[in-house]
Amino acid sequence: MAFDFLVPVEDKVIAHCELFAAQSLGKHTRLHTKRDGIPDLEGVSIAILGVKESRNAFEKKTEKLDVSAIRIQLYKLLLGNWDSKLADMGDIEEGATVEDTYFVVKNTLAALLEKKIIPIVIGATQDITYPAYRSFDGIIDLVNLVAVDSRFDFGMDDELISSHSYMSKIITDKPNNLFNFSNIGYQSYFNAQEEIDLMERLFFDAYRLGELGSDISLAEPVLRNAHMISMDARAVRASEIGLSDNFSPNGFTGREICAIARYAGISDKVNIFGLYEMENTNQSCQLMAQIIWYFIEGYNFRRNESPFESSENFTKYIVPTDTEELTFHKSHLTDRWWVEVPSILTPHTKSNSVALLPCTKKDYLEACDQNIPERWFKAYKKGFN
Repeated sequence: MAFDFLVPVEDKVIAHCELFAAQSLGKHTRLHTKRDGIPDLEGVSIAILGVKESRNAFEKKTEKLDVSAIRIQLYKLLLGNWDSKLADMGDIEEGATVEDTYFVVKNTLAALLEKKIIPIVIGATQDITYPAYRSFDGIIDLVNLVAVDSRFDFGMDDELISSHSYMSKIITDKPNNLFNFSNIGYQSYFNAQEEIDLMERLFFDAYRLGELGSDISLAEPVLRNAHMISMDARAVRASEIGLSDNFSPNGFTGREICAIARYAGISDKVNIFGLYEMENTNQSCQLMAQIIWYFIEGYNFRRNESPFESSENFTKYIVPTDTEELTFHKSHLTDRWWVEVPSILTPHTKSNSVALLPCTKKDYLEACDQNIPERWFKAYKKGFN
């Protein structure tokens, strides 16, 4: 029932796949076709899904997103040293109303999540993040959302949901399952001071483009605790995307955005990866395909590690501070770091429990100098709100 509204992959994509090399993704992906229907999902780890809905675009789209062009660029790429199986579920077309489309998106993604399959959503507009978030209802109690975006997308108080205001809908809509929201790559001149202040009041995390441009690895700890990623292609600089008028001269490079996608794939918790606001240029389609490729590669390097579950694979470091001791854990397998933050209390944790927050080696060295990152205080405060 959940997959009844899906439209098969276009014939031209299937025809291209026939011509690709034996090692290409197209030769190793189970496709939803007119002839064979929905593919067998037994053993599938990742599923591609196109969503062509664009009626709630902030800037009205002059043409439909060509998901098939992105597929062709993706499926010609060669496999890495991967074990995971891929499927392509086809597309969700525009429904009679936008709400109808949202309903189908929510139910389709929920069905995939229940099968332990990670959807990669290729969406025309970023408001699709809202039904993607709602697909966790009844599956995960508290959701951590990370947006890779030059804007926070809160919109105005009286604005209906759009690609620039979906976050307001997520924050206010019931049931409110959002635990934390983080933005990666915001640019100050695209965000009103009121929006920046709101991020602070809600104890959300935000990382400016310039901060990450000097060290893109700072994005990895942010992505490590995320359940879903919403990536706005307009976070990429215009020259990398094909010089579109809808893109800014400033933004992530192609290499940086692919590194972020790989970090998202490596995260043990990411269950939905959404890519939105693309352009129908050849260069854009190539970059989007490469972003997806890097997410899939990252997924194949997941380790599902935790200092509390496999302590023999970690080194513990104790750092005395003015008020208490901080405990850090470094993985022998991935060189990733975590810090124990005590007394983060929520209805879902036991009293006097500790929370593991992803961090970096730089955070550890800063703590040794008695400099505690602000986001740890935010995490502490969030536990009491």
